[in-house]
Amino acid sequence: MQDRCTRDKPELVWRGRSPIPSSRKVAEERPIALTYNGSTYAVMMASPVDLMDFGVGFSLSEGIVEHGGDIISIEVVELELGCEVRIWLDDSYADLLANRRRAMVGPVGCGMCGIESLEQACPRPTRVVSEGGFRPFDLLEAMRSLRPLQHHNQATGAMHAAAFWDGHDIRLVREDVGRHNALDKLAGAAARAGLETSRGAVLITSRVSVELVQKTARMGVPLLIAVSAPTSLAIETAERAGVTLVGVARDDGYEIFSHAGRLIFGEEDLESAALAGSELLSARP
Repeated sequence: MQDRCTRDKPELVWRGRSPIPSSRKVAEERPIALTYNGSTYAVMMASPVDLMDFGVGFSLSEGIVEHGGDIISIEVVELELGCEVRIWLDDSYADLLANRRRAMVGPVGCGMCGIESLEQACPRPTRVVSEGGFRPFDLLEAMRSLRPLQHHNQATGAMHAAAFWDGHDIRLVREDVGRHNALDKLAGAAARAGLETSRGAVLITSRVSVELVQKTARMGVPLLIAVSAPTSLAIETAERAGVTLVGVARDDGYEIFSHAGRLIFGEEDLESAALAGSELLSARP
């Protein structure tokens, strides 16, 4: 079966000597049109896989629908220049769609193309309500377990991943050339699978901008963990949304930017930290 997310392309490799003809897998990137009731709402540049998830997740993240079940039908149509994700809603959504419709081409690094006002860019975030907490070392294990599941990025070195961790295991992973798209696909996959999200975490392999916090809050997920650092507005939004924001996640730890009370630091964790530190010191030459 052909991998629709990657493609082999010829290249020249130069490593200080004569260039050598070679080839490598590169990430596919195509325009994806999202239409509602027959009219285009957005055109995004994305990886042409998991597009049913993308359609559902985009609808939820944009606040077009409140629940995945509000979508009557959805289909993916492949065209010569890209793909259309055709979404059909009840006629009661006609006025909402008419007021919010925007035809746009969004580059993969942009999550707010077409926004027309400051109020639209910074809406009041969804407030996350959850019970229970997380053990600090479990977060490290969650991020470590994500790496071998990034199959497309391992092949191309050019894909972002978003995953849902239920507190014990990674349940879903979605990859895309765009970090916003990857999280939308994850949101759609979680909704379609009917996963309980109020006790888990979203794991992402990118920096944290405000849109990613907003999307996580809409999913009802109380914890967002990223390999890179957040922006100032992302931190402020996480504070308002009740999202525990963890960034700069590395093998030796991470940084907590909001709602640190969800992390349970106990004596057992301190003992584990001391043991891990001793192992690191003994491993040094």
